Amino acid sequence: MSMISLAAQLTRAARRFPQANGGNIAVIFALALVPLLGFIGMAVDYSRANNARTSLQNALDSAALMLSRDLGVGAITPDQVSSKAQTYFNSLYTNKESGAVTVTATYTAKDSSGSSTIAMSGQGSVPTQFMKILGFQTMAIGSSTTTTWGGTRLRVAMALDVTGSMADDGKLDAMKTAAKSLIDTLRASTQSADDVYVSIVPFAHMVNVGLSNKNATWLKWDDWPEYEGSCSTGWWSNVTYYSKTDCRNNGRTWTPYTSTNIWKGCVADRDQPADTTKDAPTSDPKRFPARYQLLNSSVCPPEITPMTSIYSSGNATTLKNKIDAFTAGGGTNQPIGMHWAWLSLQSGVPLNTPAKDSNYKYTDAIILLSDGLNTMDRWPSYGNGQVQYNGQIDARQRILCDNIRASATNTNPVLIYTIQVNTDGDPESSVLKYCADSGSFFSTTTSSGIGTAFAQIGSSLSKLRVAK
Repeated sequence: MSMISLAAQLTRAARRFPQANGGNIAVIFALALVPLLGFIGMAVDYSRANNARTSLQNALDSAALMLSRDLGVGAITPDQVSSKAQTYFNSLYTNKESGAVTVTATYTAKDSSGSSTIAMSGQGSVPTQFMKILGFQTMAIGSSTTTTWGGTRLRVAMALDVTGSMADDGKLDAMKTAAKSLIDTLRASTQSADDVYVSIVPFAHMVNVGLSNKNATWLKWDDWPEYEGSCSTGWWSNVTYYSKTDCRNNGRTWTPYTSTNIWKGCVADRDQPADTTKDAPTSDPKRFPARYQLLNSSVCPPEITPMTSIYSSGNATTLKNKIDAFTAGGGTNQPIGMHWAWLSLQSGVPLNTPAKDSNYKYTDAIILLSDGLNTMDRWPSYGNGQVQYNGQIDARQRILCDNIRASATNTNPVLIYTIQVNTDGDPESSVLKYCADSGSFFSTTTSSGIGTAFAQIGSSLSKLRVAK
């Protein structure tokens, strides 16, 4: 190629250069790369910091709850709160992105509502990996939490099966141990006499309201002559009649128990529908029928213990001694046990439960333990003591449970826990499962499972003393 020709090509190329734009993309990309990397790095570093902040919050929440429990049971003093807070937090905060986190904790003793609080906060930082190119060496993280406890007062009613079958397989002794342990667990969270009350309702086919109530206006003696007596048997039939009317209508002789001195303190189910309501027993049909026997069974379980504060060790010991004295006998009538447990949560007659202080929130709880299926109640057509007829006793119990749930309010919830101790291979109790709140039905096939169920219930109730 001649020099003239080469010069001409270079001249033409030089003229085209100002209009050429093929290399601009690379230049623009190079100029945009720095902020683009900055934005990507910012997202990565922000995600790391956010994860650390979430871990920080979770650790603070858990540490505050642990501190509240320690303070509630006297395991630590207020002077130890700060050091214990840091110790708990360090064991709970496992995020590796940040360095040391500084934790502060402030304890405020009971206010006018009876509530105590722990306020915790944590501050730290996460070293950046990408944002350093923009001049940011760290990203600060921080969070706080407040735990309040003691503002909710508890009233717990234990309806405990003491029927004859509870004497088998160690069930009665296991129940005694578990119920006494629950009292200890609940007492550990008390800070004043009104914090936690407990009632005990031993039940079989009847419940025992105590001989001291023989002249109470809420007892019904009118139908004693109709049901308290014995019916003669005839060679022509082995059918048993349980009332004077049925006995005489079938040509037999009724021998009444004329004296009420044989009364042991037991009552039967109220007239329907009062057997499923909390209506005060001010008049018929809401009064409680005094009974010596049901279906010829005169077994009367131990006496009910009304709501009792367990703040003092003396009261707690008294309750536990009453549990220790339980004996087994009689048929299964879960509705009457649950009904009286519910009544024990109400102020006024028949059990004269102390009124609730409007300045406090309350949670009522019913715990019903039974080892069998319903077999008898006041009505012979519902069961014979061995078997229930057409699910009629269960039907009354379902109505009762519906009414208990309907009585709950936002400021005074009512919780129902049920336990089936199924050591005899019975079907699962559909009515116990129906009555229990979600996750509050416990079924065990061994007597040792009773303790496990009560421990879980105790943990659940203790947490209610922590508001948030």
